[in-house]
Order: sequence, then C-alpha cells, then structure tokens
Amino acid sequence: MTAAIYAGTFDPITNGHISIIRSGLVAFDEIIVAVLTNTKKAPMFSVEERMEMIKDAMNGDDRITVDRFDDGLLVDYARRKGVRVVLRGLRAVGDFEHELQMANMNRHLDPDIETVFIMASDYFFVSSTLIKEAASLGGDLQGIVPEGVAAKLRVKFGRQTDRRA
Repeated sequence: MTAAIYAGTFDPITNGHISIIRSGLVAFDEIIVAVLTNTKKAPMFSVEERMEMIKDAMNGDDRITVDRFDDGLLVDYARRKGVRVVLRGLRAVGDFEHELQMANMNRHLDPDIETVFIMASDYFFVSSTLIKEAASLGGDLQGIVPEGVAAKLRVKFGRQTDRRA
C-alpha cells in the first residue's frame, strides 16, 4: 500500500485542498492529511475544528486519514508514520519557488523522503487567507469551500447568510 502525507494548516480547508487530495488518491492508496500547528500563524479555527471540517469535507473516505502534526520536522513525522512521500499542491508560479525550497530542505534532512507536486485545478486562485478575508466581508464562498466550512465561517464572522452578487 502506498501512502503520502499532505501537511498544512488548512485554516480552513478549501475546495483547492480537496482537489489536491482527490488527485493524490489517483497515485496513492492512502493520503494522510496532517493538520499542523503553525507557530507563525494565528489560526481562526482550532486544530480539532480543522480536523473535523476536513473529515466532513472528505465524506468519510476511508483512504483518507486526518491526523494532527504539532511540532518537529515533517520528515520526522513521515518517518514515524512509515511514509516516504510528501504531497504538495501548486496553485501558481509563485508557489513553486517556496515549495521547491521546502522539498530540497526535506531531501537534505532525509534523502528517503520524496516530494510529489500536484497542480491545483480550477481552484488555483484560492487560499485559506483569501477565503477568510472574503468571508469577513460577507463574500459569496459558494463553490470554493465546502458548505459546512462556509457555514462555520459565517458563524465565526457573525454572518448567518452569504451576500450574493
């Protein structure tokens, strides 16, 4: 059985993330979605909330495991899980430089860990930061996040309905 780890903050999960996970399942039998605590970011949702949103968005697909990754190196986490592949999504050219640097550092830290890049499909413009900004201003999130995520964002921002254009 082949597995890959898709690590990220997922604050919140978007349809772009879901697209990367679904594409990854074409090549891998299992995807471990590792929800991390990023000390450089102040997440809107707790790790537990983010994990629950991912599970809900993936509709109980048993090929997807949602786990938390609180600290340390991703390569160490991968080793603990017995996984040799890190899955990364690319939205635009700007992502590539940063992702390539991370992949090369991971290769330096553990030459047995490979990084596989998957291009985002229709959701290349979507980021969790942009989603939160649009949600805070009452923007329409239909089609770019799962409905459950949109509902949680509306509650967080005190907006019970989306403003439709």
